[in-house]
Amino acid sequence: MDKRLTVFGDVPVYDDISKIKEIPDVIVDFSHVHATLEILKFADDKHIPIVIATTGFNREQEKILEDYSKRLPVFRSANMSFDINLMCKLVAQIAPLFADSDIEITETHHRNKVDAPSGTALLLANSINDALGGKMKYVYNRHDLSQKREANEIGFTSIRGGNIVGEHVVQFFGPNDTFEIKHTSYSRTVFAEGAVKALKFIADKPNGLYTMNDLV
Repeated sequence: MDKRLTVFGDVPVYDDISKIKEIPDVIVDFSHVHATLEILKFADDKHIPIVIATTGFNREQEKILEDYSKRLPVFRSANMSFDINLMCKLVAQIAPLFADSDIEITETHHRNKVDAPSGTALLLANSINDALGGKMKYVYNRHDLSQKREANEIGFTSIRGGNIVGEHVVQFFGPNDTFEIKHTSYSRTVFAEGAVKALKFIADKPNGLYTMNDLV
């Protein structure tokens, strides 16, 4: 029995990727880690370029994703917003100027978001850490530490509630003042717009792992 449903005119919807009969030009994935790995198998079998916006991969899953990118074009970004990727560039540029500051990242999302901290928060932290020579240590839970803050830490705070699309704040705490950069998403449209740009970019690219840096 064909489990396909038809919505929005002639656009088909399936309950299992293995049942898809059409061969798409590009796949865009905003799902869950385990679903993404299944979608990657399908993309690999059909050699279809794929855009991945899913977050929450562990190191082993990251390696699997990299292995797939050797056989097909893979575009990956923890956040499809152009402004967020601009924010990553900005914090990387200013981080060396605040090298003696205490750095904290606070992210707020809707109550149904599973991973914490968000992939975007980690993207921002990695941008800062790379700019500072990779010396920073990530701290996710101070409750169990019972010790003073160390100088080379990036602390994370995750807030979940309501239907908030996404908010990220990077703060540099000095002895006499605080400097912060903040981005707030009011609509998920920004992610859709970024995904469309990404799929157009990746459609004719050779095998490899691409990011927003390549697109920008």
